Amino acid sequence: ERVKGRSTEVLSLNLELDNIQNGLQNIFRRMELGDYLSLERIKMEFLGKKEDIGTIMELFDRHIADVKKQVGVSVSSATLQKYNLCKKHFTAFLKSKYSRTDLKLSELTYVVLHDFDLYLRTTVGQAPNTATKTLKTFKTITLFGGKLGVLHHDPFVNLRFHMEPVDRGFLTDEEILRVANKDLGIPRLEMVRDLFVFACFTGLAYIDVANLTPDHIVTMDDKQWIMTKRQKTSVETNVLLLDIPRAIIAKYSHKTYRDGKLFPVLTNQKTNSYLKEIADLCGIKKKLTF
Repeated sequence: ERVKGRSTEVLSLNLELDNIQNGLQNIFRRMELGDYLSLERIKMEFLGKKEDIGTIMELFDRHIADVKKQVGVSVSSATLQKYNLCKKHFTAFLKSKYSRTDLKLSELTYVVLHDFDLYLRTTVGQAPNTATKTLKTFKTITLFGGKLGVLHHDPFVNLRFHMEPVDRGFLTDEEILRVANKDLGIPRLEMVRDLFVFACFTGLAYIDVANLTPDHIVTMDDKQWIMTKRQKTSVETNVLLLDIPRAIIAKYSHKTYRDGKLFPVLTNQKTNSYLKEIADLCGIKKKLTF
C-alpha cells in the first residue's frame, strides 16, 4: 500500500516504504535458503537487533527466566520445574559425553540429540515415554531460540517422537480399600497412603492435593466440600467430601504445615517411590502412581 500524491513528501515517503519492502524481502529470501525461518527472526534482523545468546545454556537460562516470571500467572511451578530438570539432565549429559559444560548453538545437531536420548534411557534410566517427554521439553527451548533469531537451524528436523501405549490399569474398589486399611506401621508410608487414598476418593491430582489449604474446605447445608481450581487447567472444581476423605482431613488437622497447606506433602518423585513400597506391602502388582 502506497500513499497517493505527487508532492515531494509523498514521493519521499513512498520511496522509504519501497526500501522497507525490499529490505524485508531480501532478508526473507536469504533466510528462506536456510532451514529455520520465523517472523521474529526477520523482525530482529531488519531492526538490527541481536540477542546476546550464543550457547544452549544461555538459551536455557533466557527461556527459564521468562517462564519464571509467568509462574502463578499463566504457567504452573511444575512447568518451571520441567525446564529446570531438562537443563540439569542436558548439563550432566554434556559433561559425561563430551567433557564440556556448554555447546554453541551451531553445534546442536541431530547426533547430539540422538546421544542425549540414549543417555536419558540408559544412564538416567528414564522409560521410553519419559525420555520422549524430556526431548519434547528440549524442543520447546530450540523453538524459542528460532523465534528469537539466535538458532538458525532446526536440530529436531530428522528426529521423530514416538510415545509407546501404556496400560496403567485401574485399582478395583477392593484394592483401594486394601491400601486404605493396611497397617503399614511406618509414618512416612502412612502419610503417603493417606494422601493417595484422599486423591482416589476426590479425583484430585497430586499437585491439586498438595495445593489444598483449610480455606478450600467449605461447609454448605451441613456438608463439607472442596472448592478449588485445578492447577493444570485452571478449571474450578467442587468435590463433595465423603466419610473417608473427611476422616483423613481430620487426622492431619491438628498440625500446621508449610505455607498453610492442608496436608504435609513430599515431592512427587518421593511420593511415587513410597507408593511402590506400599503396593508391595499390600500385595498389589499394579503400579501405583500419584
